Amino acid sequence: MADLFRLDGKVALVAGASRGLGLAMARGLAEHGADVALVARGREALEAAVGGLKATGRRAWAFPFDLSNVDGIPALFESISAATVGVDILVNCAGMHRRAPAERLSLQDWQEVLNLNLTAAFALCQAFAKARIAAGKPGKIINIGSLMCQAARPTTSAYTASKGGVLQLTKALAVDWAKHRINVNAIGPGYFQTELTKPLWQDPKFDEWVKSRTPLGRWGQPDDLIGAAVFLASPASDYMTGQILYVDGGWLANL
Repeated sequence: MADLFRLDGKVALVAGASRGLGLAMARGLAEHGADVALVARGREALEAAVGGLKATGRRAWAFPFDLSNVDGIPALFESISAATVGVDILVNCAGMHRRAPAERLSLQDWQEVLNLNLTAAFALCQAFAKARIAAGKPGKIINIGSLMCQAARPTTSAYTASKGGVLQLTKALAVDWAKHRINVNAIGPGYFQTELTKPLWQDPKFDEWVKSRTPLGRWGQPDDLIGAAVFLASPASDYMTGQILYVDGGWLANL
């Protein structure tokens, strides 16, 4: 039974992996046997992350790249495939947020959020699937959604639209690629404490709102995503596709 969750001999590509949720999932995959390629913009943080992963005894590679440059993603993926001799698992965790009331949100901000959160995710999925189909091999894709796949908050119109798109994209790709044995699923994190959310969890009123609104009574920690990521990357989820797992402390159930 334990072998169901082993990833020995697999290579995982984690996009948006230099810190926070992406790095935690990358570490979890490595601890379960996968070698890991990391993509993020910041070279210094990325190389530090790779150093930590190598300490687990797994191979790890750093690929500094700005994923908002979607036209460059096919060439990026080719470089990663050449260095790793093939990617078996893709985790799309890169993302951004621009907060503003919808009537004041600029079209540039809207386009930048959709470009990174949705278009770049599609481009990576497409490059991954093309390679797996050409090789005649199965694969696992894990897209990172959000509570905003299903809910909404003020000043989040671009982010909410992008994450709703990620969920529907996950379903569409799952249907398209099932015949190629490519499973496409998503994880919907709730409110997590990371450097990016620091202004929120350091705000006493918002911190109290999250804790009171979440049945488990706390913020998520990055390691709370490891179980879901390992499950969706492993043989344990071979008969699951087109689904989203919400890891939210019960937030969505508490409507």
